[in-house]
Formats: sequence, C-alpha cells, structure tokens
Amino acid sequence: MMKNITKYLSGDYIRNYVAITCFCFLALPVNGQKLSDTLLLKNYNPKSVFNVPVSTITKAKYKVIDIHSHDYNKTDAEIQEWIKNMDACGIEKTYILNCSWIGNPFTEYVKEYAPYKDRFGFLCSFDYTNFDKPDWEKRAVEALVRCHEMGAVGVGEMGDKGMGDLYGTPTEGKGIHVDNPRLKVLFDKCAELGMFVDIHIAEPIWMYEPVNEENDGLINGENWKVDTTRAGCLGYNQLMKTFEKALAENPKTTFVAAHYLNMSHDLPRLSALLDKYPNMYVDLCGRIAESASTPRATRAFIIKYADRILFGTDNGITQEMYHNYFRVLESNDEHFYLPEIGYHWYYSGFNLPDKVLKKIYYQNAAKILKAVRK
Repeated sequence: MMKNITKYLSGDYIRNYVAITCFCFLALPVNGQKLSDTLLLKNYNPKSVFNVPVSTITKAKYKVIDIHSHDYNKTDAEIQEWIKNMDACGIEKTYILNCSWIGNPFTEYVKEYAPYKDRFGFLCSFDYTNFDKPDWEKRAVEALVRCHEMGAVGVGEMGDKGMGDLYGTPTEGKGIHVDNPRLKVLFDKCAELGMFVDIHIAEPIWMYEPVNEENDGLINGENWKVDTTRAGCLGYNQLMKTFEKALAENPKTTFVAAHYLNMSHDLPRLSALLDKYPNMYVDLCGRIAESASTPRATRAFIIKYADRILFGTDNGITQEMYHNYFRVLESNDEHFYLPEIGYHWYYSGFNLPDKVLKKIYYQNAAKILKAVRK
C-alpha cells in the first residue's frame, strides 16, 4: 500500500497533477463565460504591445494643399482656429467642396471665407433645378459660369452612392447618374474653363457586402450599409461603369475620383482605370483605414501613380486629424490603431519617398489648379 502511495506522490506525478489542475482553473471562464464570447465588436479597443518605433509627426514634411475639405465652421472664430491648425501642420491652402449636406450654399460660404481667400479655395455644385425641363442645360451652364466668376476652381463634390442623388445646390440631382447624357454640356464647360470635377462614386466595398460574420469591415459596413434592394439603386459595379462611361465620353474634362474611387481594396482595378484614362486623378481623403491596412500594396500603388494622386482630408479641422495623415504617409510605423476611424484593423505607415510626398502634398494639385482659366 505504502509503495503505491509513494509512487503516486512521486515528483513526476505531483508536477503533472499541478499542471493539469492549473490548466483547468486557467481555462475556466469568469462566471462561466469567456470575455471573447460576450465582448461586442464595437467595444473591442485593442492597444498595441509591440515594442516598435512610434512616430509623432505634427507637421507635414513639405507644404500641403488640401484639395478636399468642407465648410465645417459655423463662426469666424472657428475659421481662425482652423487657420491656426493649418499653420501648425503645414497646410498652405484648403479647398472647400460644396455639398448640400454640409455647410452653407456656395454663394454664402464664399462670402464667409472672403477675408481668408489666400488660405481657402472653392468648388461649387451643379444646379439640378428643373432638370427635366428642355432649357435646363442652358440655365445650369449659366449658373456654373457665375460660380466660376466668383472663384470656383472646380465642381464637387458630386456624389452617387447608388440612387443617383448627385449633390447639388440649390437642388440635388435626384435619380441622376454621372453618365446621364444631359450632363455632358456641363462637363464640356468645365473643360473649357479648366475646372476639374471632384466626384464621389459608391462607398467602400464593405458597405455593399452582406452584413454577416464574413464582412471584415463589419462595423462601418453596417453603419453605412447601402441598400441596393431599393428600386433604382445601382450596385457597386454598376456605379463604376457609369463613372467609366463619363470618363470615356468626356476626355477633355479632368475628374478627381475622391477616396481612391472607393477602390482601395482593388488597386489593380484602380490602376487599370488610371492607365486607360489620362483625365482621371484620385484623392486619398477619408480613407486612411482602408488604405493603411494594406501598406505594401498601397505604397507601391502610390509610388507608381505619384503624378495622379492628390492629398485631401475630408475629416474635419483638428491638428490630430492632420497628424494621422502624416503618420500614415510619412512614417514606417507598424501595427498601430486609430480607433476613432471605426474599423477594428491595425495600420502601418507607407514611408513614402520625398519626391512622391512633394507631388502628392502640393505639386499635383498646383498643376491641376493652374489649368483654371481666369
């Protein structure tokens, strides 16, 4: 009997027993449940523990033209605060796009920013009032020319997420897609005046994917879901076909596709469009997350098409917002989070070469803006 007890209390047995017992306790969830089974994805807020370089870039390496922003301010004091932030971050000039969903009508915000016209430029919208009337084109062209005479250097932001509700003032273009034949006369006038067209086509692909466990952009994908089951709503690929048709039919008009054309998930497809249509550019605004999650592919794309990419933000006026852009474009940082963006991915910087940064930050925009006829 004692021999058996001694055997069972031997060192090996005790070590094994302790190991098994500890494993059982460690594996036992608190209150019978594991956190990973109850934590909501929207509340998942990881902090990186990797001991890797962390960059703090508070000012762009070179001067910057922000080609894509909006009338976020309500008072003159807020405009002055914006200018202070621009100065601190190296933003030489910001272009304010006209949208019916944010800010004042074009004629109003031009007056609002008139004291600071050396720091701000303006884009206007087409006017779709009585679009179905025979004389609409004539009146719309006249309205465009008036905006141009007031200082508009381009048209935008035009936007179609499926229903053809093109942003416009004072009237939106309900049910009108960018390949509508009646828009051609306006695009031709833009080409004549040297005005570029900044256009927002579709949304990121996750907004068109099923809302389920396989959607890796689930949080934003659900929040900004596009309901393609609505009558008359175009899907993602249909929208891209309308844009390509507009590119092909208006070769003299310069189009700036906002947000990487919402095609940062498919850079080979975006590259093919840039190769085919020399009148197409892209701006990188509002898509830090969607691009910085694939840093090697995006870096290679940006370097290859450095002459066709413009810097824009579209995310407000804070210094922190600008800092996020600089960190992604300039640093070689890895595995960092930007939780305010809404996805649960981690990001890495592009570490872009100096000559590429200069083109994106300033030179490409200056080239396009030079085409505007005074």
